[in-house]
Amino acid sequence: MQRTLKCLLPLWLTALVAALLVAGVPPARAATDTTITVDGGQSGRTFDGIGAISGGGGNSRLLRDYPVAQRSQILDYLFKPGYGANLQLLKLEIGGDANSTDGAEPSVEHTKGQINCDAGYEFWLAEQAKARNPDIKFYGLAWAAPGWINGGFWSTDTIGYLISWLDCARQHGLTVGYLGGWNEKGHDADWYVRLRSALDNAGYGAVQIVADDSGWSVADDMASNTAFDNAVSVIGAHYPCAGGDGGSADTCSSTATAKNNGRPLWASENGSLDMDAGAPALIRSIVRGYVDARMTAYLNWPLVAALYPNLPFGTVGLATANSPWSGNYAIGENTWATAQVTQFAKPGWTFVDSASGYLGGAESNGSYVTLKSPNGSDYSTVLETTTAGSAQTVDVQVKGGLSTGAVHVWATRVNSPSPATDFVHTQDITPAGGSYSLTLQPGWIYSVTTTTGQGRGTTTAPAAHALALPYSDTFDSDATGTEATYLSDMQGSFEARPCADGRTGQCVQQVTPVKPIEWQDDSDPFSLAGDPTWSDYTVKADVDLQQTGTVELLGRANTQNRPQSHQAAYRLRVSDTGAWSIVKSSAAGNLTTLASGNRTALGTNSWHTLALGFSGDLITATADGATLGTATDDSFTAGQIGIGVVGYRTDQFDNLSVTANPPGNHGGVLKGRQSGLCADVPGASQTNGTQVALWDCNGGANQSWTLTPSGRLTVYGGAKCLDVKGGATADGTAVQIYDCNGSTAQQWTVNSDGTVVNPASGKCLDATAGGRTPGTPLEIWTCTGGTNQNWIRGAVSGAVKGQESGRCVDVPGFSQTNGAQPALWDCNGGTNQTWTSTTGNQLTVYDSKCLEVTGGATADGSAVEIWDCDGSTAQQWRVRSDGTVVNVGSGKCLDAVGHGTANSTALEIWTCTGGANQNWRLT
Repeated sequence: MQRTLKCLLPLWLTALVAALLVAGVPPARAATDTTITVDGGQSGRTFDGIGAISGGGGNSRLLRDYPVAQRSQILDYLFKPGYGANLQLLKLEIGGDANSTDGAEPSVEHTKGQINCDAGYEFWLAEQAKARNPDIKFYGLAWAAPGWINGGFWSTDTIGYLISWLDCARQHGLTVGYLGGWNEKGHDADWYVRLRSALDNAGYGAVQIVADDSGWSVADDMASNTAFDNAVSVIGAHYPCAGGDGGSADTCSSTATAKNNGRPLWASENGSLDMDAGAPALIRSIVRGYVDARMTAYLNWPLVAALYPNLPFGTVGLATANSPWSGNYAIGENTWATAQVTQFAKPGWTFVDSASGYLGGAESNGSYVTLKSPNGSDYSTVLETTTAGSAQTVDVQVKGGLSTGAVHVWATRVNSPSPATDFVHTQDITPAGGSYSLTLQPGWIYSVTTTTGQGRGTTTAPAAHALALPYSDTFDSDATGTEATYLSDMQGSFEARPCADGRTGQCVQQVTPVKPIEWQDDSDPFSLAGDPTWSDYTVKADVDLQQTGTVELLGRANTQNRPQSHQAAYRLRVSDTGAWSIVKSSAAGNLTTLASGNRTALGTNSWHTLALGFSGDLITATADGATLGTATDDSFTAGQIGIGVVGYRTDQFDNLSVTANPPGNHGGVLKGRQSGLCADVPGASQTNGTQVALWDCNGGANQSWTLTPSGRLTVYGGAKCLDVKGGATADGTAVQIYDCNGSTAQQWTVNSDGTVVNPASGKCLDATAGGRTPGTPLEIWTCTGGTNQNWIRGAVSGAVKGQESGRCVDVPGFSQTNGAQPALWDCNGGTNQTWTSTTGNQLTVYDSKCLEVTGGATADGSAVEIWDCDGSTAQQWRVRSDGTVVNVGSGKCLDAVGHGTANSTALEIWTCTGGANQNWRLT
């Protein structure tokens, strides 16, 4: 019945029905579990606000390129009071020209003494936030710094640079209330003392210093250093709740020293949470952050995922905005979880400690926090039941001068998000003698308040669509010192500058002249643009080398792992000497030269035109209209374009264009996600009618399937086609190889979701009965979404993460020595944790070493190690969708010894048991 109602009722009425079911009226009143006394005579710490972080880095980049209407809507959802997240704090990255997670943010001072207060987009964003909420407070923090700074980050030069940034903020009409040091790099106590003095002398005495944007140990040093203690106004820690970065936040913690210091305690960075799935942990961090640790501010990382979706944190934030050309965006559940606090309490309100705690006295039931207004009358209580398993009731008694009038109840169901249950005004309750009761359902946030003015925005985004080809940009409309439309810097800084060497108009120039002081690992400067779905195209640009060195174009740039050097892409590199190469860069951070040669020298200070083209597997490089060379590779089938330089060169680019090419052949395996086995022609037979079956992947010609533009899947270089036997359409019909004949029985669509569909029958390529053993025959079957109908076309790279431990398979100390034994360690995205499941069933690390069972042993408890790849079965692994990683030689599973979950837990093989210590995800 409820399903029928939901389909037939209008949205507002659907929301009302959901709200009534949630808050108001169960058939029988649940037993009272918690009594809360909201006493205006009681108090606690001062609430400093809820905010978010733009930066760390590049995560707001695409916002500015959105159409004006949709850009305004997104900004309203983030900052406008009574509309959405209603943010009260905004932390801004102080750009340093180096990557700080998902991109590099530009410095206001690339070269010492040359200041551009209009660099980047952070000041623009702050202006937009202030226009919507004049009371919002700003907080500046550096992740990286320009390379001209002498003496490293903890230097006098850096202090001067931060003051220049504050001067730029003032020039934009912005008052920065808080300033930090170096993100997550600890502290130099004397530097903070000198910073305080310099701020005072420069007229920024009102700017409060936050230290140290790392952990609580800063409070220990403050306790023993009076000058340091006097310099710091706020103690800020990162990820102080259980699970850390992106963790569960079931509990939060600070230290006794920090609590006793007297300074406000902030979760100055928290989050790293998916915009929808992360909402329960987000609200726990806020509520339990005060209950457990007395933290009075919470800043979510990041503000918004306004970045390309192939970057590491593509859906993390309060919303996503990754399609500026279409205007499409999505407001996440994190926005409404945030609104359940920000729309009910303002900075300057006071927590009521005696009316804050755990429901029923237990973490498993949920938690609540109460705040009262400075007017002595209004109050709000925020209750979350995200860890509760059943309904519960709270009885509330109000006294101590607080209003005993009507309270208004708003609620959001965060454990099962739905627009119909986002930020719903569920009911108003009039207390009797200051008392009232409220029934709470599990998985919700409730805000009970005496205030009014709350609301939920109602605008919606247009549908997403791809960026159309052809695409071009001359950069002539870009003001000097600004970023070009859609270009998103990954390292260095690419800005508009007047064209050099006889060319008029504007060009894009890489303007970071020396290596910055970096926050994460180094790479060559490059910038990405365009649609990740682009496949067959030619990217072309004019280039002018300003110094001797090498310039590059990128194409089919897709998955990027951290750090930014781990960018999967093809690159055309051409040097001033005329040396050229087509290079494949992997998400594991390795470079492979596919073709190379020499041409007439380009020289310096002259313009040339480079192009990199793709049609299926064929890659073509040209310079000044002449073909340099070609390569064939099937690793990446689609992705963005990019421009870059090798080393910190200040080369220029102009007339960037992308034009469509006709589709070409795409080679690859058909590797079953369920089985970890490949579609194989048994015995390498070329006989018509040979049924195709699963077999361990070996990269042989009988497992190499080429998808042609006409939709054929050919094997043996096109000699045979994958064919539905007899052209039948019934479930269970076998698939075989046969001479290619153009029939619909040989037509296939290979979809991005991993399905391989025969259009004539409308059915999917399927491993019979979900078989996972070598020899399992293949057939067609009605598409079910099952993993036995899901196929991978090539190698897959990522971290191998244990589901029991939450830790990753790691090669200790980045060792590349044969015999080094991998173990569990905190996931960090390093090259020693980046594994590739190859088309030959190997698990490689560093692109050169294979995971191997030591000595080819097969007994339970045999250790694993890395070794030079040799093709043996001891180095072959079936990576399956059920989480098992099965060694081919032994038939046994990769296993964390003794169900260990701690760092350095050893790995082994063991008989497959289905245990949680044998459950892995290639992420």
